[in-house]
Amino acid sequence: MTAIDQAMRWMLLWLVMGAGLSPACAGADGYERLDRFFEKVTTFKASFIQVVLDENLLVLEETSGLLWIARPGRFRWDYESVDAQTIVADGQVLWVYDVQLEQVTRRDQESAIGQTPAVLLSGGQQYRKDYNVTILGRQGAVNWISLVPKLSDGSFAEIQLGFEDETLRLIQLLDELNQITRVTLANVVENEPIPDSVFQFAPPIGVDVIFDVE
Repeated sequence: MTAIDQAMRWMLLWLVMGAGLSPACAGADGYERLDRFFEKVTTFKASFIQVVLDENLLVLEETSGLLWIARPGRFRWDYESVDAQTIVADGQVLWVYDVQLEQVTRRDQESAIGQTPAVLLSGGQQYRKDYNVTILGRQGAVNWISLVPKLSDGSFAEIQLGFEDETLRLIQLLDELNQITRVTLANVVENEPIPDSVFQFAPPIGVDVIFDVE
């Protein structure tokens, strides 16, 4: 894909989402939103709808569910679609449970997720060190900020965070296959205690457990 094609594709994405971006807000305002989210928000809970788009912006997949984040390093995503899946990180171990396949994969958390959006959202205190940040501007009620990893591990090329006022409402990921994953958040609750049990996982009886040592 040429640079022109890439630029045109992103222009189409913004048109699909709605009105175009207004001039970027002051850089300090954008950084203040990020600093608040990464430094002042210790727990985060929300429902979500996730849509995957191909390079032509056609919908490949749509799922929904719930997510929890407790910093540092713990998170849980429960996908409630036909292909139900639970992803739990307790700070040491990453569990991925595929309900339909009746299969659980157990991995070392640090080696499994590397520098990924999950790491950014559940940690993130050093985002200025690890990411090149661009304040994209305002689109309707949403202020968009782009983070591009300085040392990409190949899992994604860019993450965009959309804030309404100070609250994270949208996440967009562009991966190396030119697919876009858009996560829309609702019922957001910040800084309320989340029970430790949310981040604990025990494989259900009878499922296959795979120990991934990579």
